[in-house]
Amino acid sequence: MPTRTDHRLHTVPLRHVLGGLRAGGPLGLMERTGQQSQGALTRLDLGVFRPFLVTHPDHLRHVLRDHGANYRRGTAMWKAMGRLTGLGIAGEGPRWRASRELWCKGLTGGAHAFADGTAASVAGAVADLERRVAAGATVDALTEMTRVVLRIVNPAFFGSRIPQRQCDRLAAAVAVAFDSLLWRMALPFVPLAVPMPGDRAFTRATRTVNDILLPLVRRARHDRRGGPDLMSALLDGTDADGRALDDEHVAQDIVALFVAGSESSALTLTWAWVALAGHPDIAAEVRREADAVLGGGPPRREHARHLVLTRRVLAEVCRLYAMAWAVPRTAAAEDVIDGVTVPAGATVVLSPYLTHRLPGFWERPLRFDPDRFTDERVRGRHPLAYLPFGDGPHRCVGQSFFFQQAALVVATMMSRFRIAVPTRAEPRAAVALRPRGRVDLTLTPRR
Repeated sequence: MPTRTDHRLHTVPLRHVLGGLRAGGPLGLMERTGQQSQGALTRLDLGVFRPFLVTHPDHLRHVLRDHGANYRRGTAMWKAMGRLTGLGIAGEGPRWRASRELWCKGLTGGAHAFADGTAASVAGAVADLERRVAAGATVDALTEMTRVVLRIVNPAFFGSRIPQRQCDRLAAAVAVAFDSLLWRMALPFVPLAVPMPGDRAFTRATRTVNDILLPLVRRARHDRRGGPDLMSALLDGTDADGRALDDEHVAQDIVALFVAGSESSALTLTWAWVALAGHPDIAAEVRREADAVLGGGPPRREHARHLVLTRRVLAEVCRLYAMAWAVPRTAAAEDVIDGVTVPAGATVVLSPYLTHRLPGFWERPLRFDPDRFTDERVRGRHPLAYLPFGDGPHRCVGQSFFFQQAALVVATMMSRFRIAVPTRAEPRAAVALRPRGRVDLTLTPRR
């Protein structure tokens, strides 16, 4: 196992921070800083704002596990997001705990129904894509992956209470709202009262989200189907004081998980096609696995666990294209991380994107290699070297749901189409890791 870093604090002065932002934006600055620090605790000098950058797995274990209660979602970015996602599943304390327990119960309680519904939704979504796309046509990857994922998310989250067109409109508004928070995330010391780029778009998108979700929640209270959908789990649940969750709490929790269940899934699938297009030998193996497991028929629930290589491919995509590329926390009290004092109130920024690129933990880290995720290699790796879904108490509750749905989507599409990506795709930093520009998919039916 790699040795720990020494106690030296790596500092990036203000002129280098500003130069890095001008040259490559927030993601370019992070990459350059990560290459220089190589896992050492780093402090970025932004004048009045001097966050610590935490990337070494030992330091992450300190922040997320050993002293997790001291590092809270208290930064301005979380407060800005809270105007849309509230302080339930996206917050802290008793309100967060109640929401998380309900989500976990909902996901596990309806696991078999979700699995059956997911397989049927994937089959329907890919069949619809086959009907709409002419042979050899080029489509927008993110648009089509979003449509596929929303076909899955709608029954799982809402029990199909919402028309698919309205679900698409909700997803578009949520994507705009979160994408507009980039400057709030990059400069969290700026008060909310001070206008910044993206604020108006955020306000408009939030209004659209509320206009769709709040009436839906109110109708659902009177349309108690008792199904396994997650909205029903929230409506049947109670808060920390034993009271039923109010409409706003339910709507905000749905938005928070909607991001992980739809936008993040669609983005990861988009990056999966980019990665497979760049590695045709691996793509051929994934296609062979899809043909062997699906047998030319529609996907079924039990297929997901047999798509072993496909799931490794998705795990490697999550490593190279970690959606949560920068996650801020606030130190509630003074602490010491590996010999470095972290003052009370300081912001620490965790970066799975950089952690996944540390050469001390990942051999040839920029190489796409799904075999990193064989059982043997996973057991031999530091448990905090890989955290695309976070870690500690706030670890994403939807990890299993993602891998199930995404594996079925990839296998079903590979069995139906020959897929090419004629455009080059580079990542850019928004709240999630998005492509810079459109990613094209050329789809040719295999039969």
